[in-house]
Amino acid sequence: MTSKPWHGVLTATALPMRADLSVDLDAYAEHVRWMAETGCDGVAPNGSLGEYQTLSDDERTAVVRTAIEAAPEGFTVMPGVGAYGALQSRRWAEQAAEAGAPVVMMLPPNTYRADEETVVEHYRTVAEVGIPILAYNNPFDTKVDLTPKLLARLFHEGLIVAVKEFTGDPRRAYEIAELAPGLDILIGSDDVVLEVGIAGAVGWVAGFTNALPYSNVELYRASLAGDLEKALPLYRALHPLLRWDSKTEFVQAIKISMDVVGRYGGPCRPPRSPLSPEIEKEIREHTEKALAAGLR
Repeated sequence: MTSKPWHGVLTATALPMRADLSVDLDAYAEHVRWMAETGCDGVAPNGSLGEYQTLSDDERTAVVRTAIEAAPEGFTVMPGVGAYGALQSRRWAEQAAEAGAPVVMMLPPNTYRADEETVVEHYRTVAEVGIPILAYNNPFDTKVDLTPKLLARLFHEGLIVAVKEFTGDPRRAYEIAELAPGLDILIGSDDVVLEVGIAGAVGWVAGFTNALPYSNVELYRASLAGDLEKALPLYRALHPLLRWDSKTEFVQAIKISMDVVGRYGGPCRPPRSPLSPEIEKEIREHTEKALAAGLR
């Protein structure tokens, strides 16, 4: 199968904020370059982990441009273009295309619990831009579930090329493959990378690669190869951290892990507040244990 820009390990990048909560674009550029050095195949800026909802229009634009300028040749930048409605998402898709991105990641409309026709029209409107769209299914936050049946409709109409599947249900990978052969499936939640990896995924929009990229890339490649002898021990060792990716506190958790490993995680903007000392201690201990086990 020919590799596409959305294939492989694409890190949903955390966004470094200074103490005054301003965006540190220089630190972000350095982080993008480091992701490329560690074996990741690309980055996805302005996703949930990138706190896109808290950014001004100027900041959101600058983040995409910074990522594209920092990315070496062949390293994918897949901006998130999620927004309340189709007109805003289309504008962000146009901006991403003009900046040179080869693909965008898009949530369904998240103003309210949209019905199927509203969701389809949302993707139709943004597909007019002409840039490939990876659908992002996150029914926990958007209250809209891109079911396998709905994804098949979007795919067969030519509106999407892939899906980031965040429900955590690996059974969906098989149903999607049956209903929409050719629709690429990307792992959307870190704590099912093995299960969805062996079920036919061709990519992973990853969170904890921000902190421990080398071991997570190794886990991904072993999972897709069906090499359980290598994948299972890595998965067991990493899972105490990976499962935080599907919790409400995932942004703070990943940034704490980044701090522990010597990367800059830093604070989050409101409404995400600092975690309790007990939870922070747990995340720090899991990260330190991973480092002690030689994971990196």
